[in-house]
Amino acid sequence: MFERYGPAYTWFAVATAMIGSFATLLTGTIINVAIPEVMGAFGIGQDQAQWLSTGFLAAGTVTMLLAAWGTAAFGMRTTYVFSMLVFLAGSVLGGIAQNSELLIASRVIQGAAAGVLSPLSMVINYQIFPAKQRGLAMGIFGIGVVLAPALGPTLGGLLIDNYDWRYVFYLAVPFTMVSIPMAIMFMPERDADSAIPPLDWVGVILASIFLVSLLTGLTNGERDGWESDAIVGLMGTAVLSMTLFVWWENRVAHPLLNLSLFTHGRFLAASVVTFILGIGLYGSTYLVPLFLQTLQHITPTNSGLLMLPAGLAMAALFPFAGALSDRIEPRYVIIAGLLLFAISSWLMRLVDFNTAYAQLMLWAVIGRIGLALIFPSLNAASLASLPLELLSQGSGAINFLRQLGGAFGVNLLSIFLAQRTAEYSHAYTATQSSQPATLALLQQIQDSVFGERLGFLMQFDLSFGYLSSAIYGQAMVMSFREGFLAIAVIFFVSILPALFMRSPKVQR
Repeated sequence: MFERYGPAYTWFAVATAMIGSFATLLTGTIINVAIPEVMGAFGIGQDQAQWLSTGFLAAGTVTMLLAAWGTAAFGMRTTYVFSMLVFLAGSVLGGIAQNSELLIASRVIQGAAAGVLSPLSMVINYQIFPAKQRGLAMGIFGIGVVLAPALGPTLGGLLIDNYDWRYVFYLAVPFTMVSIPMAIMFMPERDADSAIPPLDWVGVILASIFLVSLLTGLTNGERDGWESDAIVGLMGTAVLSMTLFVWWENRVAHPLLNLSLFTHGRFLAASVVTFILGIGLYGSTYLVPLFLQTLQHITPTNSGLLMLPAGLAMAALFPFAGALSDRIEPRYVIIAGLLLFAISSWLMRLVDFNTAYAQLMLWAVIGRIGLALIFPSLNAASLASLPLELLSQGSGAINFLRQLGGAFGVNLLSIFLAQRTAEYSHAYTATQSSQPATLALLQQIQDSVFGERLGFLMQFDLSFGYLSSAIYGQAMVMSFREGFLAIAVIFFVSILPALFMRSPKVQR
């Protein structure tokens, strides 16, 4: 490729990888502002709606491990183009879906394709740049990667408010159509003389069973009862499939996930940080739009606009952060970023109905500056300790762990919100139902709002409904606060494994 296109090939390849990642990541985050609309359109609850995000992440988690095999078996070009075609099909299916089941299926298809594309984009950038420029390369590539999550909610909000939520599925289609011919031109073909490795189908099946059973069990546990036969069976299946997966990957000749990766100390530490990063990143991205639209009743457009300055600040800092990781030890940059994101989430724990829009925007900017410091350094540091033959496996594993953390983060936070909201509602109702001040408020509402135009029983029902709504709203506020607090604690804790990512020698 360098012989064909000259030195400019580096940037042709970066642009191709960036556009493909942009399309998939745009769809990955844009759905968050559409969730309240989808819930209303199909009459589903939060427990089902969260699968629009969780299904995307879970499917991508499994297929990320297929990227290394796909590259070896079919070549980077064919794997990339096929994945983009599958992603295109999932996008169109989501736009025409007539029920929630088909919509969730479309998100699973999109996520499966996106899972293959993310490691491919990362590997090609890592291979075409020399070691001393890899941090800068990740930073430049990251501009496109972080612009998608930044612009996604804003563009999604504009589409929802002016057209329909279905258009969020079509937004990535033009980028997909552009990336396919670029991939045909600039992605390298498979070496015809190289051997085709066998696919670890057993590993794929076991990993899929583990994720589906665990996430389904966690989602339905509160509704069906944690000690019910169905939930116990799902959790038991998850434990058994995970145990078999580890056993199988240690004995098969061509494993889906090469567990020897984790014998490299720096890679192991980076893996822990990456998993925690996934929990916080996707969890917070899920929480913020939901809070703004359900409690502050902000439009989807304004909800997306709130995150735009934070995303643009993150994109602007990415090249600087990447170059910085080439000059100083990456773990220091990573720790600084973790601290900033933890502080942002710590401040978010103060949210309520009246929190100023500008205040929320500032807190979001602080967190995204932290992410800008984390991503290039973490990507470069995680792969730097691996031998060349493990790069594809390492890239897939790192992306796998981030997605896995994200799937767990969204799922667990959704469960946490529902559970804590119910507990707070019960506690507040018990303390308010017999309070003289509360009874006086109910009487005041009846007299001033309803007067004598309605019968006494209807007056009481309406005023009591108002009080119940107020209690439920306050309960939700408290549960969101605790959700942001949990994310802050997780990021503070993640500093500990980051300390073990010490580089033996800083490359210059």
